[in-house]
Amino acid sequence: MPNIKSAKKRVLTNKRKEEENILVDSRMKNSIKKLEKTVREGNKEASEELLKTTFKNIDKAQDINIVHKNKAARLKSRLSKSVNNIK
Repeated sequence: MPNIKSAKKRVLTNKRKEEENILVDSRMKNSIKKLEKTVREGNKEASEELLKTTFKNIDKAQDINIVHKNKAARLKSRLSKSVNNIK
């Protein structure tokens, strides 16, 4: 446990940021799973609506450096491709 006041504050700050990062990461992954499930079911309208929220969650994760920008682009590309291939 740190003794210096600034180090104690840093521990608390890191804990808060870790909780936020976990929340954003799980929100992104859950929205991707929901989208993939609706794509498997073949529901085009619901998939297009979920695609918008999934893109928003991926962009949020990218903005706070949870996901690299190239990975975010790759995810968005693959997801939009799968939605566009629904018949």
